[in-house]
Amino acid sequence: MNLQQLRYVVATAEHRTMTDAARSLYIAQPALSRAIRDLERELGMTLFARSGRGVVVTAQGRRVVKLAREALDAVREIEALATHSHTTGAELRIASTPSLEPGLAGRLLPAYVAEHPGIRVQIVRCDGRESVVSAVREQRADLGLTDLPVPTDLISHPLERQEIVLISPPGLDLPDPIPMNRLNGMRLVLPSPGSPRRKEFDQIFATYGVRPIPAIESDERARWLPAVRDGKASLLWYRGMAEQATRAGLVVRSLDPSVRKIIAIVHARKRLPAMAQDFLTLAEGGSAA
Repeated sequence: MNLQQLRYVVATAEHRTMTDAARSLYIAQPALSRAIRDLERELGMTLFARSGRGVVVTAQGRRVVKLAREALDAVREIEALATHSHTTGAELRIASTPSLEPGLAGRLLPAYVAEHPGIRVQIVRCDGRESVVSAVREQRADLGLTDLPVPTDLISHPLERQEIVLISPPGLDLPDPIPMNRLNGMRLVLPSPGSPRRKEFDQIFATYGVRPIPAIESDERARWLPAVRDGKASLLWYRGMAEQATRAGLVVRSLDPSVRKIIAIVHARKRLPAMAQDFLTLAEGGSAA
């Protein structure tokens, strides 16, 4: 038995369905079901019983869940003993998505380094929210900067609501701000179908009753701005990317009505190193914009 299996058990008990538990863990539902079955075989006991479309914890399972929570809490306490102190050469690792990194590197990091010159800061570059979550969970980063939501095993500290804008090739006859209904039939670069990010966009489209045309469907963010620059489609993304888009000769327009997402700093449920706590305090005094 390992810590990952303990986290699977606790998440399944908390969410009561394999689908919701898998979503909170950012893994596929079949993978979670298989991991739980393997653990049950290893232990020689049934932890969860099927009940309609969900699962219920068995009597034996309740005891295992209780011990799993205690074990995870103990691990966090042990990790807290290794809390970094403010000594020269200490390193603070912050995971960030590409769209939020300009605000992080442009404002928050200079302010932090000015106050803590003895701390090295490393930006752990991540492709998206799921990668930030993984970096924090796997302890490759002390903090993460991302949009919400994140799984419940992480603690989030909302900083701001960042505007989503339309980034388009030059020469399009569009107003600024652009009414949401003008997105109907517009060619857009979108994340892959079924991905968490795509589902969020689809929900926005459904809310406003618009049906854009998916011109490119990809989770490879390095392809997005070049596709817009080549005139293939427009892109919905954060205001933080506006400067980069403008330098590339693209046009940035606000949406009407405005659409905003919550940006937050996230971390594991454990006592933060003092240097990470200081960064969090500084960030909560402003924003990453």
